[in-house]
Amino acid sequence: MTDTSNGTPGAVTIYSTSWCPWCDRAKTLLSTHGVDYTDVNIEQWADPRSELETRTGRRTVPQIFIGGTHVGGFDDLADLAADGTLMRLCADENIPVRT
Repeated sequence: MTDTSNGTPGAVTIYSTSWCPWCDRAKTLLSTHGVDYTDVNIEQWADPRSELETRTGRRTVPQIFIGGTHVGGFDDLADLAADGTLMRLCADENIPVRT
């Protein structure tokens, strides 16, 4: 996880595409944990992979930010959920969680 200015304070942001199964899994995982998110479909950008790399340092989707913290892709998010770090990070970033 790294701090970055491309996340939104108090929000979860997922950079994704419409055809990405890992993106869908990340969205499902967040929804299952009661975490709302903003989905940014990179297919709308003129040069999606270059823009994604500029914003996140990576060229693959999904790329997930929890507040100002870049957590990485689906596997990274799943690891955070499994060990309880996801909910602590949401609390630290003042992200509301539905129960």
